[in-house]
Formats: sequence, structure tokens, C-alpha cells
Amino acid sequence: MLNLDDQSVYTSLDKSGMGSQIRGLPEQCRQAWDKSSQLLLPSGYADVNKVVILGMGGSAIGGDLLRGLTASLSRPLVLVQRDYDLPGWVDDQTLVIGASYSGNTEETLSGFTQALKKNCKKLVISTGGRLTELASQNGVPVFVIEHVSPPRAALGYSLLPLLAVMQNLGFISGMAAEVDGMVSALKMMCQSWQDDSPQEHNQAKMLATRLYDKVVVVYGAGILTDVARRWKTQINENSKQWAFFETLPELNHNAVLGYRYPEGMRDRLYVLLLRCQSLHPRTLIRYKVTGELLEKSGIPYQYLDSQGGNDLKHVMNLVLLGDWVSYYLAMLNGIDPSPVPQIDLLKKRLAEGK
Repeated sequence: MLNLDDQSVYTSLDKSGMGSQIRGLPEQCRQAWDKSSQLLLPSGYADVNKVVILGMGGSAIGGDLLRGLTASLSRPLVLVQRDYDLPGWVDDQTLVIGASYSGNTEETLSGFTQALKKNCKKLVISTGGRLTELASQNGVPVFVIEHVSPPRAALGYSLLPLLAVMQNLGFISGMAAEVDGMVSALKMMCQSWQDDSPQEHNQAKMLATRLYDKVVVVYGAGILTDVARRWKTQINENSKQWAFFETLPELNHNAVLGYRYPEGMRDRLYVLLLRCQSLHPRTLIRYKVTGELLEKSGIPYQYLDSQGGNDLKHVMNLVLLGDWVSYYLAMLNGIDPSPVPQIDLLKKRLAEGK
């Protein structure tokens, strides 16, 4: 296994600078908030009571996190649509947000084109591409992402503009202070988890060594449900490694029965249970019992507790830890985390229509 304290590892493998992107997430969040908090929406958007976020992959994860963070609000209803078609119930009190880093994601373009034919409110979040062209042609407001990276590394520009929109529409308040606190916390965490922090004191490096050559299963609940999704997708994309996610309490009604077979998989699995104390008290009991069931089944597992005060800190603390872990797994797997050749092949074949 590679020595993660050897700086030459990062020089030789991380050709595209993914480590720098992860290290820069706190400042990216700051810049994204400063810009998006100045975004002005048309006055006619004030009656919105539903939000549909069209997106795929790294462009959609901000919507997922937003949905969790706003689930306790009486309105709006937030839906993340990962498909070609717009929900049939979209109406004039619905805000449809086309979120595509490149602006050329075909599923998002399909849904947004359908939205243009409806009397709904619309917004685009993108760097450019066809999506921005459509918005400009139809008088739709555009928030331009000013950050160069793979879409998954632009999380600040995926989430913070959505929080700004929610505040702009009056659904939430006081976000400036929460963002300040979150950014400060992330900067402190980065110092502990970045590549020049020795492994003996670096939680992310130590965890990556445990996950090396394992099928990773990530459990989350409540506001951490889509943080678990983020861990799964980052391990897939950065580490090029199998990973899955499941949600509590639902998994207690089915997944726990699958721990027994196939017996040969037990040593090949590693389960992570993302947890924070703001979750429902009954769900926290479920975490405890689920860990006991995993232990009885001989399946390696670990609790990961968020070090945060409010929900935004809880979410982003564990997101950042997962990003670093996926990065170190890429190093251990001996690969550059940035290229995604299989996705490139899919896009090429879709463009060819076969």
C-alpha cells in the first residue's frame, strides 16, 4: 500500500489537481455565496411554493443537499429531477432550476426545454453551454458559475446559489452568518485532512486505508441522507471504486436482513454510518442497533460523527471528509482522480445515437 505521507505520490498521480480543488472548497463556498447573494430574481417569483431542480451527477448534488436542509420548512416543496422529463404537476407557482455545470447535460436540457413551454418560473445555474443560450433567448435569469473544475468539484457553486435563492424568496433567513461559520469550520478541518497532514493525525487518510480494496456502503439519515449519496458518488468518480448508499430508517426494514449472504462478501465490505446528534432520537437508537447487527454479522463498520453546530455545518463537515477520503482512495488505487473515461464513452455513444 502506498505511503500517503509521501508527497511524491500526489505529484505523480494527481495530474489534474483534484487535491487543490478539495482544499479550495471552503474558499469556493465563500466566493459562491458572495456572488449568489447579490442575485436578484424577478418580483413575479415571490409566489413560488415548489422548486424543481433539474440536474445530473455533480450538478445535482447541491439540490440534494438543499432538499435535506429545507425538509423541515412548511414550504417550498423541493424536488431534484434526474431524468429527461419535467414532472407533470409543474405550474405557475413552481420554480424550475436548470443546474448543469457544462450547460450541455442532455437530460437537463430536455427537462428545461419542456419548462420553457410551461407558465412556470425559471432559473439557470451554469458556466454556459446550450442551457445558458436557451435561457438568454427566453429571458430567463442566469447565475453564471465562475469556477473551473470537474462538476463534482464545484459543490460550492452547486449548493450556495440555491441557498441564496431560498433566502431571496423569503423561505430562510440568516444565511450569511451560517455560511461564515461553515466556511471557518471547513478551513479548520482542511488543515487536519489535507495531504501534508501526517496520517497518524489525519482522519481522512486513516479511513481511506481501511476502505482500500473494499466495497464501501454508506448509511445516512435525515439531513445526512444525501451526504451519504455524495460519499458514494465521490468514491465512484474520484476513487474509481465500488460504493453504495442507503438510508435510515428504511434500511432497518430490509437491508439488515441481507447481512448474512453471500458469506464470502463479509470481509470485502466496509460500512460507514454518517451520524449527527440533530437526527431524530429514534433514528439515533437505530444507528446503535444497526452497528450491533453489523458486528454480530462480522461486517466491518465505523461511525462517523459530524463536528458541527447547525445543520449546514453538519452536512458540509461530512461532505468535506468524504471528498478527502475519496481522494486518498484514488491515490491508494494508483490513479488520477479527475478523468472519467467511462462517462466520456457514454456521452460519445449517446451522441452517435447507438
